[in-house]
Amino acid sequence: MRRRHLLKMAALTPVLAAITEAAFSQVISGASSATPRRARVRPTDPGWPSEAAWRRLNVAVGGNLIKTAPLFSSCAADPGDSACRKAMQNMHNPFYLGDQPSGTQVSGWLDAWSPAASTYAVKAHATADVVAAVNFARTQNLRVVIKGTGHSYLGTSNAPDSLLIWTRAMNRVTLHDRFVPTGCADTVAPTSAVTSESGAMWIDLYDAVTTGAGRYVQGGGCTDVGVAGLIQSGGFGSMSKTFGTAASSLLEAEIVCADGRVYIANACTNPELFWALKGGGGGSWGVVTRVALRTYELPNFFGAAWGKITARSDDAYRKLLARFFDFYGANLLNPHWGEGATLGRGNALEISMVCQAADKAYASDVWKPFFDWVSGAPQDYVLNRKPGADAEDARAWWRVPDNDSMIPDSRAGAPPHHGWWKGDQDQVGLFLHGYDSLWLPISLLQPNGRPRLLDALFAASRLQKVRLHFNKGLAGAPTSVIAAAQETATNPAVCTAFALAIIADGEGPAFRGLARPAMDLAAAHEDARRIDAATAELRKIVPNAGSYVSESNYFNASWQQAYWGSNYPRLRAVKDKYDPDGLFFVHHGVGSEDWSADGFTRLRS
Repeated sequence: MRRRHLLKMAALTPVLAAITEAAFSQVISGASSATPRRARVRPTDPGWPSEAAWRRLNVAVGGNLIKTAPLFSSCAADPGDSACRKAMQNMHNPFYLGDQPSGTQVSGWLDAWSPAASTYAVKAHATADVVAAVNFARTQNLRVVIKGTGHSYLGTSNAPDSLLIWTRAMNRVTLHDRFVPTGCADTVAPTSAVTSESGAMWIDLYDAVTTGAGRYVQGGGCTDVGVAGLIQSGGFGSMSKTFGTAASSLLEAEIVCADGRVYIANACTNPELFWALKGGGGGSWGVVTRVALRTYELPNFFGAAWGKITARSDDAYRKLLARFFDFYGANLLNPHWGEGATLGRGNALEISMVCQAADKAYASDVWKPFFDWVSGAPQDYVLNRKPGADAEDARAWWRVPDNDSMIPDSRAGAPPHHGWWKGDQDQVGLFLHGYDSLWLPISLLQPNGRPRLLDALFAASRLQKVRLHFNKGLAGAPTSVIAAAQETATNPAVCTAFALAIIADGEGPAFRGLARPAMDLAAAHEDARRIDAATAELRKIVPNAGSYVSESNYFNASWQQAYWGSNYPRLRAVKDKYDPDGLFFVHHGVGSEDWSADGFTRLRS
């Protein structure tokens, strides 16, 4: 039934676009054509749409046009107001933040961006709503923002004076036993898959695919991350060394591009657009409305290893790091292990890794030699958190009820499967002082590279925490996973990297309008300088390192090379074909170099 529906929608795509264009010739009749296309209009400009035009748009989208306001605007007006109290009670709930049109997962970035509500938002419930919003924005020369959940460190899902196309309400998830991409019946064999509208979160897919159906889909680690945004950024999950990136699993996407037409993109239809959607960055190509992802056989067990070890001296810490990387290279550089380890400023090594396994004893057996070595040297090491490892039924991994590792969304009416990992709580509402990432090549684990790696990590950890995300580098993965990643737009550096190093820090929520003590700007800037200095220590050994687009430095001047490497010229060609006028703009997105930093003024044709 679902398959027939999708084929019917594909056949109607040209008709839908044509009808919508015709309707909008009436909706925008009388709209100003004098505003130069080199500058988008703001509410204070003469070319801003009239109230009558906005009312007609509201009719076109079924009454789903919202006049937005900052998330904590009610608190600025009256801290005792019921709306303010509700916002305050829920500001540490990522699902609540995503449910607000002006909500963002991060509350800003020092000297970079602050959350800013769009002037209006279209809360899309169907692809036709998105088409109407895109056509209105193009013809009225508006700044467009696309948001599913608002889980963007770089602030790409919000901008002032803009029209927000908000897909949160488009969240249906459907399982398929024999999915074939549109137009591929003669070339692609049917496969198990899941289709999802773009506003769904990964916990929605995990609940349907793993908890419900006993299969696996490659998605994000944070359960509240939006499905479409993660795929477009590449998309790493805990098990990426086994199953690859989310982008590698994409079978098909439905997207509304700048011309207002609905495109089906897969290996057989619009293949260049399909490739760009697989890691070319969210918000640059159009509004993705639906995706289809391959699903996989579920491992028997998912497990974890944990512990925090502090060395009593610098020499002991160097020995600890050497031992850990020896152990990692011999036992963990394989498809079984993901997530990471953190090197702290106080000579601390914190382990927080996960695995997929065939039997329950696997995790504890693998880690026993390393943990025994640490425990056998109490004169050198303190166990701040007792090390351990265990595994459980993989089907229960994302089951929220009775899961001590997850926090349920306790709001009235919230789906019972909505919850987030306790370990992700500090990210909710985080205000960033700084952030950077770089891929560490597998050559640094070789005998001739290991001393340089250890020296650089030791030096960086004197300045700031260094988090190594082993699942975000594909070295050690099966050749099929590497090959699939090479068919995406993600920087090829990921294929030869054993880990992504992330150096970042910040403080608690700092949303505009939120009552809180004044920020210590001097301390925040000093923290940002330490982040830059620690990153510089690693760049000494990887001077041209790639960086993961979703987790990167807002101020990276070489972002084209860092994010996409040799793939950037090809991505730029796709951008010029499907969005030649640059309707879709995000900070450091493909083609953004043609525009001012705020996306309102074209700098070059």
